[in-house]
Amino acid sequence: MTSIATAVAQTRLHAGLVAAALCAGLLSACASGPAAQAYAGKPAPAALKPADNEQAAFTWHAVGSQIYECRASDKGGWAWVFVAPEADLFNQKDEKVGTHGAGPHWTALDGSKTVGTVKARADGERPADIPLLLLTAKSAGMPGKMAGVTSVQRLNTEGGNAPARGCATQADAGKRVKEGYTADYVFFAAKNT
Repeated sequence: MTSIATAVAQTRLHAGLVAAALCAGLLSACASGPAAQAYAGKPAPAALKPADNEQAAFTWHAVGSQIYECRASDKGGWAWVFVAPEADLFNQKDEKVGTHGAGPHWTALDGSKTVGTVKARADGERPADIPLLLLTAKSAGMPGKMAGVTSVQRLNTEGGNAPARGCATQADAGKRVKEGYTADYVFFAAKNT
């Protein structure tokens, strides 16, 4: 009986070591930080295809909030109006590599920055998810990681849409809320010719 118990224990130990080795080799699948759930979404919709002369340069995962303010609506009454995003950006190693804010803009920790303009959009997967986007982009800062970015896709969104309640009367005017969201931002640059 002792030799069977020893064999079982050795087999479990071996299986654990193999699993640990696989986790080390597939960090993004085994990690537990902000980027752990990133990079696993569906392909981008055709409407969000970048130009043929562009290629994906890198992808960063955003974890943060979409900020809304209660304002008078053009249609009468009151509605949540989008103000700005506020997020940290992470690479596939779960390292913070930049921030995302109003403009919209993305700033790398090296100080380089790109600013985007919405070109196309598609619905998120669920009603609570902010839309998927394709944005044209241009450098707005010093040389660095963001300097060559020409387009940005926002994909794999989760959450971030305005709340359904809380903005109904003039008493709510000016109230701000932060709705948590995550997304993957794919940064494109011109193809090397």
